[in-house]
Amino acid sequence: MPSILASQVIADVITVEPDPHGDERGRFVETYRRQWFPLGREMVQSNRSEKQAGAIVGLHYHLHQADYWYLLRGRARVVLHDLREGSPTDGATQLIDLDGEVDRGLFIPPGVAHGFASLSDLLLWYLVDGYYNPDDELGLAWDDPEVAADWGVTDPVLSGRDQANPRRIAIPPGLRPRAGLRT
Repeated sequence: MPSILASQVIADVITVEPDPHGDERGRFVETYRRQWFPLGREMVQSNRSEKQAGAIVGLHYHLHQADYWYLLRGRARVVLHDLREGSPTDGATQLIDLDGEVDRGLFIPPGVAHGFASLSDLLLWYLVDGYYNPDDELGLAWDDPEVAADWGVTDPVLSGRDQANPRRIAIPPGLRPRAGLRT
């Protein structure tokens, strides 16, 4: 049976440590089950992200969409920051190191900003419970002092979009997520 572990830092974030099976033919790992996540909905889209060492992605957040991440290859430092007004952990930041050699999944609820630094070249597979919607693809400054994240890289490679994201204090009230908002 997998270990389903609720975060002690950010409410509703869950890590999964699956139960891998192997023999002389190779390995098998059940990486995702809907029933592991009480707040999760059916995942409807699967995505793949390949990044080079030193890249930073994020921080991004969604008002309505949850993500489930599973690192297949490489090493990543995941940064999570709770933006949800009314959440018991509003303002909390959590760092989680993922390693493609260690089977581990990460459920990220709507309203929790998320991003990662590529500590090596990596391959990230992830599921989302909503189809891509540019109106629900919002950002938070990766270097916001309120987040105070140690990304683990010294000379990050960032997209123009990630460099332009606003600090937490500058997010307009209508774009700030609320705890329990699900549609």
